[in-house]
Amino acid sequence: MAFRGPKVWLWRWRRNPLKRRADAVESWIVLGAWLITVLAGVLAGLTATRSVEHELAQERVEWKPVVALVTQDAPGPSPASSGRTNSELVWAKVRWTAVDSSSHTGQIRVPSGSGIGTPVTIWTDPQGHLVTKPATASQAQLRAALIGTLLGMGAAAVPFISARALRIRLERRRMDQWDEEWARFGPLWSRKTG
Repeated sequence: MAFRGPKVWLWRWRRNPLKRRADAVESWIVLGAWLITVLAGVLAGLTATRSVEHELAQERVEWKPVVALVTQDAPGPSPASSGRTNSELVWAKVRWTAVDSSSHTGQIRVPSGSGIGTPVTIWTDPQGHLVTKPATASQAQLRAALIGTLLGMGAAAVPFISARALRIRLERRRMDQWDEEWARFGPLWSRKTG
């Protein structure tokens, strides 16, 4: 293991007679990559968070609960005969009327044993299509934060990985130059004096 010595702040920009042009280029690449990585991650994360929060808030406003009626008997024992209040849910067809008075049908999960005509609450969009219950404000904040974090990390990974690949290429080039120079000057140092 090589001894690296004490850590010196801003060592990449200090004057040094052994510093090559490639070292200066690499130092600026590192600085630029970190700035772009942080900016891309933060901006993408915040934009995604705001977009998701706005979309979920719009769903809470536009999606409305509607009473639908079961159109076929749901399989299983009826909740009244089993004596259970929390029965399992099964798929059944339901019918509802949208705000524009159009009739719609679909399948939802209802308590097992629900008979024809049993009222159930469903959620619909402005066109009367069946949708899930919208997320609450706290659920929306959590979902938006998670999506924003993931998207921000993904956006930050692009410049970070690109800069890392560029640094690897610069390092290989620097090592190739060093090999060429060593091949040129190495024999001069290895001659025997005598």
